[in-house]
Amino acid sequence: TNDTVDKCLEVLESIRPFLNADGGDIEFVKYEDDYLFVKLLGACVGCSFIDYTIEDNIYESVKEAIPTCKGVINVEI
Repeated sequence: TNDTVDKCLEVLESIRPFLNADGGDIEFVKYEDDYLFVKLLGACVGCSFIDYTIEDNIYESVKEAIPTCKGVINVEI
């Protein structure tokens, strides 16, 4: 729903400054089947901490806002 997408965007906006501080960024792709699809950009691409960032930072933040979210998937394009 649009409400869910809005919540996703709010969470990503709250995370963005931390990623920007390390030279990275994040882009919303879609929310589908209870999964948030994002694209990590900049220094995040190829970073050895990318899985940690997705699981422990992004997913935990999204899960607080959207309890039904099952996971965050980084779309590599």
